[in-house]
Amino acid sequence: MRTTVETLAKRPPAERLLDTASTLFAEFGIRAVGVDRILAESGVARASLYSSYGSKDGLVHAYLDRLDHRDRARWSEAVSEIDDPVRRILTFFDLASASAPGKNFRGCQYANAATEFPEERIEPVLAHRAWLLDTVVELLDRSGAADSDLTAERVRLIYDGALAGSKFEHSIEPIRRGRDLAEALIEAARGERRTRADV
Repeated sequence: MRTTVETLAKRPPAERLLDTASTLFAEFGIRAVGVDRILAESGVARASLYSSYGSKDGLVHAYLDRLDHRDRARWSEAVSEIDDPVRRILTFFDLASASAPGKNFRGCQYANAATEFPEERIEPVLAHRAWLLDTVVELLDRSGAADSDLTAERVRLIYDGALAGSKFEHSIEPIRRGRDLAEALIEAARGERRTRADV
C-alpha cells in the first residue's frame, strides 16, 4: 500500500497547492501564511505556483472560490429532502453549528478574509454573500413572509452576528440563539403578511 505522502505526490501540483493553502489559510489566516510555507508543505515547486495561479493572490482567490462552491453544495445537499422553506433557511445555522467545533471556532472564513483585506472587494466573498441573501429572499417569498428583501437582510445580519459570537465565545450557543432569533423574525414576517391579507 502506498503511503499518504506517496499518494499525495501523485496528485497534480495545482491541487496540492490549493489543498495545502486552504488548510493553512483556514487555520492561521491568509496574511500569516507565506508562499514558502505553502510550497514546502505541498512539496510543489515555485514555478508551479506561478503557472497555476499566477501569484499568491491568485491562490487566495482560488481558495475562496472553492470555499464558496463547497459551501453552496453542502447546503444544497443538506436541504435536498427538506421542502419547508423556513427549515431550509434555518439549515444555514444548523450547518454552522455542526462545523464550528471542527474548525476550532475560527468563525466565518469569508468574514476572516474580508477582515484581512479591508481595502479590497473580494469577489468570491461578495458572490457567496449575494448567493446566501438571494437564497433567503427566495425562500422567504415561498414561505409567505412580508417584506422578504428586508427580512432576508435581517436574517443574514443575525447569521453574521451568530458566527462572530461563536468565535468570541468558543461555543455554538450564539449560533443556536441566532437560529432562534431568525426563526422568530421569520414567523413574525409571515404573521404580518397574513394580517395584511386579512385587512
